[in-house]
Amino acid sequence: MYWNQAEDSAAITVPDDVVDLSFALDCRQLPVDHAYGLAAALLAVCPWMAAEPGVAIHSVHVAGSQNGWERPAHGTGNRLQVSRRTKLTLRAPRARVAELLAMLPGTRLQVGDCPLTLGVGKIRPLSKETTLFARHVVAAPGETLQADESAFLHATAATLAALDIRVRKALCGRSLAIATPQGPILTRSLLLADLSGAESLRLQQHGLGPHRLLGCGIFIPHKGIDAVTTSG
Repeated sequence: MYWNQAEDSAAITVPDDVVDLSFALDCRQLPVDHAYGLAAALLAVCPWMAAEPGVAIHSVHVAGSQNGWERPAHGTGNRLQVSRRTKLTLRAPRARVAELLAMLPGTRLQVGDCPLTLGVGKIRPLSKETTLFARHVVAAPGETLQADESAFLHATAATLAALDIRVRKALCGRSLAIATPQGPILTRSLLLADLSGAESLRLQQHGLGPHRLLGCGIFIPHKGIDAVTTSG
């Protein structure tokens, strides 16, 4: 008989060398594609972020189409309606936490033509969940929006293997291009399931691929594989 006992999440110890910092957000609108503008605005306040490999900027996420509101198409010219519950989240090494919590509250940023003001920040530990989701992972070199996902998954598996993370279940979602002055960056959303607890934490700590300040390669907990292709 072979019996694979499920891992007890209560036994997993979450390290605090990398954490998420969630800041209240006073903002009415943001460009749907706001990654570059948000990164540029934060780097103007904290230029050291550019040389700090442990820092990542989560994309600002709002709910999908509901209650008569249709989510606009991806692009810098379209606008998201930002609610008071929406947060700006940074992933940061513990050594930078005190500085960010002291510096950012009250800071006014300009993201394109949309102003926003940051409120009080709170520390949120990484998750014990073993199903993780990234809204953006940079695509394989030469890949296009219409390309088959096999090249992307092959490159992803090779990169994860270098982190001692084994791919058991992987599901690609939609492809999007993030606008930058240097040209668009093609990304795909990615869900990974059935990770071990140690693998999950390692992936959250290290991320996957480049452009972490543009919201790429940042993994967050996900409850299942449903609706991955509609998450944004």
